[in-house]
Amino acid sequence: MKNSIRLLFFATVASGLPTLCSCGGREKNLDIVSDSIGCEILYADPTIYSENGKYYLAGTRSGEPMGFALLESDDLRTWKAVTPDSMMLRAGQNTFGLKGFWAPQIIKTDNGYWLSYTANEQTVLAAADSFPALFSQTDIKPIDGTEKNIDSFLFRDDDGKWYLYHVRFDHGNFLWVAEFDAATGCIRPETLVRLFGNDQPWEATAAYDSDPIMEGPTVVKLDGKYYLFYSANHFESPDYAVGYAVADSPAGPWKKNPDNPLIHRDIVGENGSGHGDLFEDADGNYRYVYHVHNSDSMVSPRRTRIVSLNFEKNPLTGVYDISVVPQSVIKPLKK
Repeated sequence: MKNSIRLLFFATVASGLPTLCSCGGREKNLDIVSDSIGCEILYADPTIYSENGKYYLAGTRSGEPMGFALLESDDLRTWKAVTPDSMMLRAGQNTFGLKGFWAPQIIKTDNGYWLSYTANEQTVLAAADSFPALFSQTDIKPIDGTEKNIDSFLFRDDDGKWYLYHVRFDHGNFLWVAEFDAATGCIRPETLVRLFGNDQPWEATAAYDSDPIMEGPTVVKLDGKYYLFYSANHFESPDYAVGYAVADSPAGPWKKNPDNPLIHRDIVGENGSGHGDLFEDADGNYRYVYHVHNSDSMVSPRRTRIVSLNFEKNPLTGVYDISVVPQSVIKPLKK
């Protein structure tokens, strides 16, 4: 079918290339930093995908080669490269984009796997027949090239319809959703909806002056309701944080949690705690993977964190009240 994304699988990977980590010190590509017990992982905008008893971690990284690296773990604490060169998508190898490879998402479909990501400030979709694999495109293009849009999250509803949650720019960063056509790899532009404005105090604090910013969406459906996790404030702000909203349909209207933020420096103890992804662990419990600032005085390279979440259904509203377990924070290491 014209414009459809053909699924490709590359069974072999290049050898002899630099690995992610040498625990003797910080590597040029800034994917890790060493300490006394291992190499702390420095992925921003991280995501974790789970399959066959293993966890897979990817995120925004710095340095060459441009693209996305993939790590795997059995316990969420210690991680290793999946392949000798660790890469699951490379700039220039049948993929859209030359720079700004941000915020990946791994999705299992009926016929294979998708990798949704940002490059050149455009949302992109690549594919593979199996996983782990090297993702690519046959039709090298963004999802929607009509204007800049970033931070893609693809969600499939119970009726089989796909939705693309993402960010568009308008004197700030705002969350949008549109129906996504899996056959063409494009959105249905007539379905575009802006989700909500910047209207809770935590979403724009005085710690860092910027235009309104809401980004990093993740959506899950529980008992017929849709839960949207998102980040607010500029990523350089120490108050960069995560909140959530609830709706009865994929496009809303959305009701924000009155107790937002869910994840914030005052809760998890580190500045700039945000922009991640929700996933289930091996016991069926929800966790959230996110990034934090490198230190109290330096934003980048950002460090990866994982925290457990509690979901308790409110008998009066029928909505889950979600909270963080602060003492559960994991600092993932590559050994």
